[in-house]
Amino acid sequence: MTKHNLKGKIQTVTGLIEPESLGPTLMHEHILWDVTRPEVSVDAKRKNIPEITITLENVWEINRRSTLDYGNQSNQKYSVALEELNRLRSDCADAAIVDLTNFGIKPDPNGLRYLSEGARVPIVQGAGYYVDEYIPEDLKSATIDQLTREIVDQVTVGCWGTDVRAGIIGEIGCMWPLRPFERKVLQAAALAQQETGASINVHPGRHRDAPFEIVDVIQSVGGNVDRLIMSHIDRTFSEIDDVIKLAETGCVIEYDFFGIETSYYWFNDTDLPTDYMRLAFVRTLIEKGFERQIVFSQDICTKTRLASFGGHGYGHLFRNVVPLMQRKEFSNKEIQIILQDTPRFLLTFV
Repeated sequence: MTKHNLKGKIQTVTGLIEPESLGPTLMHEHILWDVTRPEVSVDAKRKNIPEITITLENVWEINRRSTLDYGNQSNQKYSVALEELNRLRSDCADAAIVDLTNFGIKPDPNGLRYLSEGARVPIVQGAGYYVDEYIPEDLKSATIDQLTREIVDQVTVGCWGTDVRAGIIGEIGCMWPLRPFERKVLQAAALAQQETGASINVHPGRHRDAPFEIVDVIQSVGGNVDRLIMSHIDRTFSEIDDVIKLAETGCVIEYDFFGIETSYYWFNDTDLPTDYMRLAFVRTLIEKGFERQIVFSQDICTKTRLASFGGHGYGHLFRNVVPLMQRKEFSNKEIQIILQDTPRFLLTFV
């Protein structure tokens, strides 16, 4: 597959599609994944700790501390994923999903293809590398050119030994401050973007300066910021002025914590917005003229957020958030731009 073959198309795990066939799209999800924190995984294996059993009695507490219970940060069972995708289709029959599970958090491209065909849900696979702490030490010496070639191959040939090709670069994992390997991967992602025409999605570090540093790195090697999606705005900025400043760089603002409404964010104390507050921020962005630089998702990466384990599931955005948007007087056109038009633009190769 070459850039010429990809241009003007969207690449799903089952092949190329026309942009106009893509429905409302969740731009940042995980369907088959394992983001278990390395120290939790090592401790569980050393002590022979089994995966936690989620029950009515413990689901609230597991969800509150989210990353500390072995087994909550992964799902690699096709049966569970298929049930969740079928539920999504009942909430939005033509929904699509971008799965940003990439190297470091156990991607399963063949599994995604099986699930896409079984549930009849278009799925786009992400390419690249997650944050430094999930990457084997021997890989961190790779050169920018080697990393670029690997990402390009994931888009044009196939991901991780399969013939399933990625349709987006990301989520490129970054911490704060940027680790040397992460800086190389960001540069490689920008170079691969230029070679393939794909968009980039980045997981920024948990610091208000992190997204701006990422923009600078991408631009330093000629990357296209108009096709750079900055994830996790919800937990990175508590003030709308910071979001506006980032939008002014030209990058896409991704609110992807829809459904997470808690005062107990498991990584650090931060002022997370509710869904209602997220929409208030989005309304301000629209009023400032950034309506085509906004995408939504839920970033499901724990079992307790799946409907099978008592969570809201992938359909929450369509089942609950869209009606809330309508009650808050978002127009049908504004909703369409955020959920469908902008995803089509970003996922179409240039």
